Amino acid sequence: MKVPFEKLDKAFENRLRLQIMSVLMVNDRYDFNSLKELLDTTDGNLASHLKALEKEEYIIIHKSFLGRKPNTNYQASDKGKQAFKQHLNALEQIIKNQRSL
Repeated sequence: MKVPFEKLDKAFENRLRLQIMSVLMVNDRYDFNSLKELLDTTDGNLASHLKALEKEEYIIIHKSFLGRKPNTNYQASDKGKQAFKQHLNALEQIIKNQRSL
């Protein structure tokens, strides 16, 4: 049986992007500072990976103000949810194929 490596999404090859999408799949929205704390990463690192997911249209960004403080929230888009599920399904198939060898 052919191993479906071509079905893996390159956007999720990075550990941090995989973690971001995992968080957004189980939460309606998540704000920048909470993501940064949860994933134990720096502002710049998180911002660059969020930008990569935004470029793929896998996340939706919501900007607002709480008082005078800017507040940015992120949400998985329908396209992102579908792509992430397909990526996980491909990983599952790869694991199943390896078990049968």
